[in-house]
Amino acid sequence: MMDYRQKIIDEAAEMFRTYGIRAVTMDMLASRMSISKRTIYEVFRDKEELLRGVLKCMSEKQGTILQKYFGESENVIEAIFKMLDMMFEHFKNMSPAFRLDMNRIKRELVDYPDMMKEIPYFSTNAEILNKGISEGVFREDINVDMTSRLMLEMLKMSHDQEIFPHENVDFVDSVRGFYINFLRGISTPKGLELINLYDKKAKDLN
Repeated sequence: MMDYRQKIIDEAAEMFRTYGIRAVTMDMLASRMSISKRTIYEVFRDKEELLRGVLKCMSEKQGTILQKYFGESENVIEAIFKMLDMMFEHFKNMSPAFRLDMNRIKRELVDYPDMMKEIPYFSTNAEILNKGISEGVFREDINVDMTSRLMLEMLKMSHDQEIFPHENVDFVDSVRGFYINFLRGISTPKGLELINLYDKKAKDLN
């Protein structure tokens, strides 16, 4: 059953990203996998439970990648730039329909904020800040808890189409600049030098 669960999640994730959450039915998923719809319902009570399973799986995969970034990077600033690249790569691979459906879910699900906290690049802010302070790239006088909350809200805003219209071709540059400027405000001179270094490298690649 566990093997089927992962296969269903993987297939549903691909279909959600391609066609949007609303457009994908349990019948379509069953047909795509050449299994009965009953088999899916034996694992997931309904489509909402399946979506939660998909988001949780995405979170776990992203968490593994983030740990790899922080383990391999020379400093926390380099890791953050890698994290931003991963975020925007995921965004580019999402269909407009999927992004619209996620906005709808944000409005309809009462516990959506708690779901978002499970996404690694939302939930590891305090860890990032403490690591940055210990490395001397973030100021020691910042309130880690408050700054972590601000970072969470800032990244959540990046998913709000009213603030950052996703049809705007400059969306990635806008959000990236917004986030990096925030980091500049909490950085030490050493941190600012590193931000400038990795920002220039990223721009040179693009």
